[in-house]
Amino acid sequence: MPPDLPPRTAPPDSPATGASTAVFAHEADSAAPAPGRRPLLPAQRIRWGLLAIAVGAVVAALVTMLISGFRSSHGLEAHDPGSTEPTGRAHSAFGSSRPGDCLTWSSPKALDLTKVNCADKHLFEVTAEIDLSKYPGKEFGPGSRFPDMLRFSELRDEHCAPAAASYLGGKLDPRGRFVVGIINPGEPGWAHGDRTIRCGLQVVSATGSASQPVTGRVRDSDQSRTFEVGQCIGIAQSLPTNEPVDCAKPHAYEVMSAEDLSTRFTGGPPAKDDQDKFMQDECGKVINDYLGGQDALLAKTLTAFWDSIDARSWLVGSRKLNCFVGKGSQDGFSTITGPAKADILIDGQAPVPPPTSGRSTPAPLPGAAPPR
Repeated sequence: MPPDLPPRTAPPDSPATGASTAVFAHEADSAAPAPGRRPLLPAQRIRWGLLAIAVGAVVAALVTMLISGFRSSHGLEAHDPGSTEPTGRAHSAFGSSRPGDCLTWSSPKALDLTKVNCADKHLFEVTAEIDLSKYPGKEFGPGSRFPDMLRFSELRDEHCAPAAASYLGGKLDPRGRFVVGIINPGEPGWAHGDRTIRCGLQVVSATGSASQPVTGRVRDSDQSRTFEVGQCIGIAQSLPTNEPVDCAKPHAYEVMSAEDLSTRFTGGPPAKDDQDKFMQDECGKVINDYLGGQDALLAKTLTAFWDSIDARSWLVGSRKLNCFVGKGSQDGFSTITGPAKADILIDGQAPVPPPTSGRSTPAPLPGAAPPR
């Protein structure tokens, strides 16, 4: 069952940063532009217009993430469901996994779940195993009904969120790339008496896909929500999917670089304005190297933008931000087809460069107020 589509309105306190195609965001709260100068978008008003939309979408997707995926008629059953033998999981990757173990799979329903070295690519890092049969009451007792998706999401919030906090010593980035997940025993396993769930950490897309592998344990990783340079991020209903796609396919934006704020800032969390100034300089350099300069960016009517790191993320060790290139639309993001370095289509049409003289205002990014 596919997850609900993410809401179009993001929480007002979740930061992301953007920049106009001509001048970057840290200047955007200044007074009205001087004659002949390109007007700027108000930075504080577009902080949820870009990457952070995908972050919020991921949270929404978690309600159905994995819960539906592991509810197939076969689930993660370790033997023939029709067998009369006990269903013990001692010899299965699911049943033998312990906190600190890493799991992966390739089939959509995770029927081929296996345990791997955490240094290798994997999809799920186990943080806790919880036997629901030990809880009082009849809800999880013998013969009890298999919980629905809503109940499993409640169990994830009740048990897996605290387990993740404990596992990482309280250092889970609330806006980072790792999110709390749950694996249930599958309906056949439940019918045979298996009441154990596995809590874990993983990376998911805004569409609920858990197909993005990672390497290394979370506690040893920078949890920053970043993507590899050159990747394009998919689009669905004018919103980013948080999932890399081929740049030849429709996408919301393209990754130009990954910048490390620790090269400039040490100590406590830097102010957003200071981050903006740093990213303005770095993304400006990237535009020159990646696209051939501001003229190329303007000719393609694209916008350079970046996210920001809030205090909570900084305190758990997140330090990296991406420079992106894309284009806002009235409903969210325009659909771009083709890599930014080559010929592109925007919403199916070739971009029309702005006039070389006079005022020209790029389309506002999602959440931006109209220029004044």
